[in-house]
Amino acid sequence: MLTKKLKDIFEQFKHKGEFNSYEELVSGHINDTYLIKTKEKPYFVLQRINHDVFKNVPGLITNKVRVSLHIRKKLAHLSERELKRRVLSFLNTNDDNFYHKDSDGNYWNMMIYIDNSITFETVNNEEIAYEGGKLFGDFLNLTSDFDVSKLTEVIPKFHDMSFRYSQFKSALQSTTKERLYRAKLYIDCVTDLKEEMHILQKLKESGAIKLRITHNDTKISNALFTKNNKGLCVIDTDTVMPGIIHYDFGDAIRTICNTAAEDEKNLDLVEFNATFYKSYTKGFLKQMKSSITPLEFKYLPLAAKTMIFIMALRFLTDYLNCDTYYKIKYPEHNLDRAKNQFKPVSYTHLRAHETDSY
Repeated sequence: MLTKKLKDIFEQFKHKGEFNSYEELVSGHINDTYLIKTKEKPYFVLQRINHDVFKNVPGLITNKVRVSLHIRKKLAHLSERELKRRVLSFLNTNDDNFYHKDSDGNYWNMMIYIDNSITFETVNNEEIAYEGGKLFGDFLNLTSDFDVSKLTEVIPKFHDMSFRYSQFKSALQSTTKERLYRAKLYIDCVTDLKEEMHILQKLKESGAIKLRITHNDTKISNALFTKNNKGLCVIDTDTVMPGIIHYDFGDAIRTICNTAAEDEKNLDLVEFNATFYKSYTKGFLKQMKSSITPLEFKYLPLAAKTMIFIMALRFLTDYLNCDTYYKIKYPEHNLDRAKNQFKPVSYTHLRAHETDSY
């Protein structure tokens, strides 16, 4: 029975709560996450990390805890109550580990639930875009002096453009003639953009742009807000690992500024929301101004284009591979997703001047 199992796992952690009930939190797509309601607050969030997706779960959980502890030190001027609302607070197990491994080989971690907060699945006004930019910018700023050599790379080559092009090249060689024909326009686009789409990777590899802690999943639903729509806390730090700030900035722009669902077939509905772009960038740079370098700043517009492109490339590659990675609902689903992402790629190039005004 799930209730008994969750209660047993809950008791493996150090807390002063008495288990009352649970509620499944279904916003994520990879892990199993439960709100544990106790007789008295605070409540807790108990999470099973999917070890089929993440191969080094102890490393992943250690990343999360170390980053949270680092941010807590930076915000030590705040009260303990406020700290628990601004930073994820993880609990140790009874044997002082960061995680519990159950009899089935599953890994669990637990944190304090941040009450009286809200999330957004999509951005629908400038205020949320601005506050989201401030929140993710603050996360990068507060961790800018963290020693990234202490972090585990939980998803190797996640944003490695050469790796994604290699996958694409292999897919071209093994796909069907029909799929080659249907995707020709976008295959040509990938070929034409190859040099430009490697610029950020080359800057990273040369050391011209330094490695930092990056979140790597900066969609707006991974930000908690107060009920007055003010940014509160960055959550879902499973993919925290070494990277460059352009990954986080670009991925946020990709998810915030697209006006349609990522598989919208009618491309007339797919536009790039320049207003949200400006608002997010303004908030992001407000928090990053003390730690962003001139070179990092210069390439923020390219970051948006690059992160949208890499997602388009992954969808296209999966289409050429006959849909082996992403779930599809119809035969052309991945191609439609790719088309959807390719459209704003050209538009973000036209916004390159916008950042200069901040």
